[in-house]
Amino acid sequence: MPQVEISIGGRIFEVACQDGEEHFLHSAAAMLDHEASHLSEQIGRMPEARMLLMAGLMLADKTAGLEDRVREADGELSKLRAQIERYETQPAPQPERIEVPVVPAEVTETLAEIAARAEALADQVDAGTD
Repeated sequence: MPQVEISIGGRIFEVACQDGEEHFLHSAAAMLDHEASHLSEQIGRMPEARMLLMAGLMLADKTAGLEDRVREADGELSKLRAQIERYETQPAPQPERIEVPVVPAEVTETLAEIAARAEALADQVDAGTD
């Protein structure tokens, strides 16, 4: 079992840990040292036990805040998943029907006949004005 030296609040501690967990111990010690250093800057020198207690409480407070945020995020995620599930289980909406008017063939033929007559009249008018 490896012995690891960590520094918290300017004090050195020797701590044992499992093989391969040294990185996690150093990371946790760095967080605790950050809080302890912050305390030392604000309050000054204090007994080791009090410093560790206060730093631990500060970290616990931050952790509780993060856990609250995770719970809120989980709640939002659950709501979003429920909405997606409701959406996916609903039948697809019916396609919108759009009716396009169609001009009957006899109307088209009549309009073509009127156009032809109008052109013939225009030709007669042009021929008479020359």
